[in-house]
Amino acid sequence: MIQGFLDFFAPTNAGMATSGASASHPVSTVTASARGDGAEAEKPDVVFERSARAERYRLTLRKDGVAVATIPARGSEREARAFVEQHRDWLERARARQRQKPRAATVWTPGTHVLWRGELTEIRKAAEGARPCVSLGSDVFRVPHFDGDLRPTLEAHFLRKAKIEITARTWELAAETAMEVKEVMVRNQRTRWGSCTTGGVISLNWRLIQAPESVRDYVIYHELMHLKEMNHSDRFWRRVEEVCPPWREAEAWLKRNGSMLGL
Repeated sequence: MIQGFLDFFAPTNAGMATSGASASHPVSTVTASARGDGAEAEKPDVVFERSARAERYRLTLRKDGVAVATIPARGSEREARAFVEQHRDWLERARARQRQKPRAATVWTPGTHVLWRGELTEIRKAAEGARPCVSLGSDVFRVPHFDGDLRPTLEAHFLRKAKIEITARTWELAAETAMEVKEVMVRNQRTRWGSCTTGGVISLNWRLIQAPESVRDYVIYHELMHLKEMNHSDRFWRRVEEVCPPWREAEAWLKRNGSMLGL
């Protein structure tokens, strides 16, 4: 069993919030133009996917604004379309919130501001040397050149730093909370900040190195507490409160700024 943290949440036909994306297969799409609202025909409004694992209808919103309607094994596309229309107001509100969220620059060059260790920091050319380097705050990174997009190179540096720093911090907090952790993995997770298994394997998103230390620690504590409670019950949140009292502020930061990190 895997417990994930901060997946995208959306309505289900049981009236509950649930995390998206289980194994599924495309059924069909509905384009915006098919609804007659004048939007681009190429971009679908809703994608219908069938999932053998889903127990109920589910509606989620991708980062590109396309909605995904999940059809359970015993469901039908007709009922799924009705479910989407029942939740059309929720979908439009979710899209409006998505449009308002800040986004990071797509291309990084000297002068671009990116989130680094919790602060919007300018990419600056470092002092001239044998090889070109840029600085983000007090951190200096080698780059192949100053022209073009520096993002792939810098994100590779971030990943290497994250694997060292976040892994070490997780083991430290595991010892502090007396939690038995088998393995710590820092990965390129696209829809969640962290997850854990009942076997004691904790996976964390490398982008946490771009967040404040307090936020990084909160996510680690969150996953550690899942080793005691593999759910989000009141008892789970009481355990989080015990080890990380400012968790609400950290979660609010993630909700405000997660889109700057691609989540």
